[in-house]
Amino acid sequence: MARHAQSRARTRLSRRSKAVSGLALSTLVGTALWAWPASGDDHNSGTDAKSTMSTTASGPDTPRTPASAPKTAPNAAPNAPAGRPIPGLSDAARKRIPADSRQVLVVTGKDMDSFQSRVVLYTREDDSDDWEPGPTWAAHNAAHGWTDDHRYGDLRSPIGVYPLTDAGGLLPAPEGTKLPYDHNSSFVADGTGVEGEPLAGAFDYVIAINYNREPGTSPLDQQRPWGAAKGGGVWLHVDHDGPTQGCISLKPKVMRELLRTLDPDLHPVIVMGPADY
Repeated sequence: MARHAQSRARTRLSRRSKAVSGLALSTLVGTALWAWPASGDDHNSGTDAKSTMSTTASGPDTPRTPASAPKTAPNAAPNAPAGRPIPGLSDAARKRIPADSRQVLVVTGKDMDSFQSRVVLYTREDDSDDWEPGPTWAAHNAAHGWTDDHRYGDLRSPIGVYPLTDAGGLLPAPEGTKLPYDHNSSFVADGTGVEGEPLAGAFDYVIAINYNREPGTSPLDQQRPWGAAKGGGVWLHVDHDGPTQGCISLKPKVMRELLRTLDPDLHPVIVMGPADY
């Protein structure tokens, strides 16, 4: 949900006070130009987004239902202390991380209303409860910050814990990509962002965040299980040097690294929200 724009003819909008300029997707089956709503919650141009997807993605997303607490290591002694947890998360957020997940991408916003955030990928071994951090990356989130009740067009990123099962982009998948990847010419960002920055290249690489979407489909898929009012099209995508409409944006090098690292067999999830969520 980056600055997914409307048409090129749309007048540039002012910073953070209005929805952004538009974004058009050029479809594979026609030459029509599709205009995006100001909120940018949705990305699909009507292309058959499922046609190039693998069917190996994991099951339905239930981010608002707490998952079981992580299992202790099989050989842990009775009453042994818990493993090293992911720092900076509330107990409630930790409990929503699925027990079988071994990759957790933590996105921490500067505060509730900030569009600046940092991202760390935590991993753990199969027989361990110790979470090991990777490098820290700078990122952008939505222009108005965060919300635990995301609505279409509110310019806030949804707080929560969501699986990462599907990817795609305008460019071919980087060598070593493990997530199902939809290489599709409909991943085109057009127009300008909330601060007037160009959006070109923002969808070169995307990873769908399973907020109000059907897992196992292209990020372009328009199914909204919780209804259109709850928005959708929340992605990790290439940073365009400005706030998004709800997505998380990272530099191209980081997106390529994530695509090579995230592994469906390790059940990756994203934990996203303001500090101490």
